[in-house]
Amino acid sequence: MDNLFGRGGLGVPEPLRRFLQGESDPSLRIEQYQEGDTLVVRVDLPGIDPETDVDISIADDTLHIEARREEDAERVDKKGYRTELRYGERSRSIPLPRGVSQDGIIATYEDGVLEIRLQLPEQSEPQATKIRVVRTGGREANQSPEDPGN
Repeated sequence: MDNLFGRGGLGVPEPLRRFLQGESDPSLRIEQYQEGDTLVVRVDLPGIDPETDVDISIADDTLHIEARREEDAERVDKKGYRTELRYGERSRSIPLPRGVSQDGIIATYEDGVLEIRLQLPEQSEPQATKIRVVRTGGREANQSPEDPGN
């Protein structure tokens, strides 16, 4: 599709080209892993100011990340302008284990990568609970299959 729009001579407006090439996904792409008792979330966000263009919050055991990247209006109007970079607002919500403390969150930005580190709560071993199944539909709950009850 890139050849059709880029080299075929069709003058397709940049936002429409991005949409047709599948670049309209509003969510951020993340990398997530655990290091010991720390959850690490990384997001590629080149070309932003992390102090003004990023909002990070936690609510209802969910990490919310929102980022904005604006196109340079002076470049857009230049002859032959083409971009494959993503602009606009993007967001992502990541479910967290219950009890994540908001006090232990560290967010850093280096070389275009936002990294968020969260302390995970201590988790006890999951306990299994056996559930008794009661037979219904014509037989009494206490009646055994060998004893028809006649």
